[in-house]
Amino acid sequence: MATSPALIVCWLGLVLLSIGSVQLGNAGGGLLLAGAVLLAALGKAWLIADGFMHLRHAPPLWRGLLLGWPLVVGALVLLSLWLQRAI
Repeated sequence: MATSPALIVCWLGLVLLSIGSVQLGNAGGGLLLAGAVLLAALGKAWLIADGFMHLRHAPPLWRGLLLGWPLVVGALVLLSLWLQRAI
């Protein structure tokens, strides 16, 4: 069974985003760094949905739901961090 070059590129992207997330997480705290980590997580969700789950050609509703969920969760996490700083 041959491996698709597109899957290898997706895998490499996931590896790089994971390494970047760890490095950003070790860089310290703060809202900007948390946003960068969440942005990397959103990129990973996009790679998984489009690359590994082949939702690139799926109906827009399914693709939107699967990509919208990490966006909503990330926004809620950032909102909670921002509210925590305000207290």
